[in-house]
Amino acid sequence: MTHSSHDHDHDYDYDYDAIVVGGGPAGLQATLTLARVHRRVLMLDSGRYRNDPAGHMHNVVTHDGTPPADFRKLAREQVAAYPTATIWEDTVVAVRPDGEGYAVELADPDATVLTARGLVLATGVRDVLPAVPGLAGLWGDRVVHCPFCHGHEFAGQPVAVLGTVPAGHLPAILAPVVSHTTVLTDGAAPVPTAAGTTRTERVTGLHPTGGGVRVTFEDGPDLEVAGVYVSTTLEQTTPFAAQLGLRTLPSGCVEVDVMGRTSLPRVHAAGDMAHVAALPMPMSSVVGAAASGAMAAGSLVAALL
Repeated sequence: MTHSSHDHDHDYDYDYDAIVVGGGPAGLQATLTLARVHRRVLMLDSGRYRNDPAGHMHNVVTHDGTPPADFRKLAREQVAAYPTATIWEDTVVAVRPDGEGYAVELADPDATVLTARGLVLATGVRDVLPAVPGLAGLWGDRVVHCPFCHGHEFAGQPVAVLGTVPAGHLPAILAPVVSHTTVLTDGAAPVPTAAGTTRTERVTGLHPTGGGVRVTFEDGPDLEVAGVYVSTTLEQTTPFAAQLGLRTLPSGCVEVDVMGRTSLPRVHAAGDMAHVAALPMPMSSVVGAAASGAMAAGSLVAALL
């Protein structure tokens, strides 16, 4: 996509008051919040999202069961009604300080550089999946990690929990929902669980069946379940936090305060890529991401005054 060059208004040194990087729920809400008070805001959306593998969103009030693409389309249409808001479908390759503000370089053929007085980073995280054959192909559908986002869909059916990390809490959370939970330690020593049974053999693969998953092991019988829960490790989707030298947390996420402010002035962060130090990890959800986007954008308006 090509873009016209920006004529700098004499009142401004920067192309925009704020640039929002990322077009998921956090970025969309941040853009809407800035647009509502007529800040010149540009949202840059790469078109890749953490929930791409999921066909429907759940546990989202008024949007339970909505396809993520429909949610984004409606949000974009509503943002477009505001005269100072712009959305571009572009991938950002670099972010750097620029005087009192920040410069954002795009991946387009012209290597377009845009400037803003402030930033909201909402670029999310990537789920690094356990290295079990067949798991990646089932991710987001029959292999899941959140009982609030994917739990009710397995109601009354057996499920498995892969790994000892989620085994301590997931069987108890799922107990009222599913018919049975089997913890698969994949060769590790068993951990105490409040519900279900445990199998310690090494897992050799996950295979789709008519309506569920067949788990195979190095020894012992196969296991048929409706779905499998896993823990993922998180990594930043983009290098921007590292490029800016933002303070990070043991989770790999960017540290923000309760206002969504990072360790750099007028760089705020929202969504799964960031959380407060009191939390062990981002509390990943669509509504949580949107709420953090509203906070990060509202506090950026204050920081720009």
